[in-house]
Amino acid sequence: MDSTHATDLWDRVVGTQPDPSTWLVVLTAVLALAAVAPYGLWRVTRNAITIAHEGGHGLVALLSGRRLDGIRLHSDTSGLTVSRGKPTGIGMILTAAAGYTAPSLLGLLGAWLLAAGHITALLWGATALLAAMLVMIRNAYGVLTVVLAGAAFVLVSWLTGPAVQAAFAYGVVWFLLLGGVRPAFELQRKRRHGGAPDSDADQLARLTNVPPVVWLGFFHVVSLCSLTGGGRWLLGL
Repeated sequence: MDSTHATDLWDRVVGTQPDPSTWLVVLTAVLALAAVAPYGLWRVTRNAITIAHEGGHGLVALLSGRRLDGIRLHSDTSGLTVSRGKPTGIGMILTAAAGYTAPSLLGLLGAWLLAAGHITALLWGATALLAAMLVMIRNAYGVLTVVLAGAAFVLVSWLTGPAVQAAFAYGVVWFLLLGGVRPAFELQRKRRHGGAPDSDADQLARLTNVPPVVWLGFFHVVSLCSLTGGGRWLLGL
């Protein structure tokens, strides 16, 4: 690739694209809600939230100086991220707290990028994150899930026009914002019935001596505030 092509490619990534029409933004929000609300469909689409959840654990583990051993994604939409390092302390706390907050915070970051007109940067950035995560996947189902997600971003980025790219990007961000809300409520319901004894909230309680219900409240605050703020950015309010 010569310098001219490299410059053109860089300008394409970091440049801005026109804002889509309001009806497209609203339509993608409705479609994202339709992918989150029905339980039967959610059992499938929740895989994408699990990717973000486990990716959040992995990324924060690395940033906090821990050694990331691997990530597993399972067909029941559960996942497991294994890291090594000091079993207590701020690094472990941040790593444990990153899972349930990651989808919503990624959605908030995506909303900020879209509000600034950086549709291409969002698509390429998401592709890069998925490629980096793929290296750490340690089971076949996880590889399949991440490859399919990455392929969707690559195909949309290279083979579609601006309108389709905008619709896809807005749909993904709406899905992260809306889908990031539901898991904390699901965890709360499981714990109410005696399930999920080793959940992220319970691990955080053991690490911090703060009750699990407080950490559940924290997850709710992050997801709902991200949805509110991100939604306002996407709608141009």
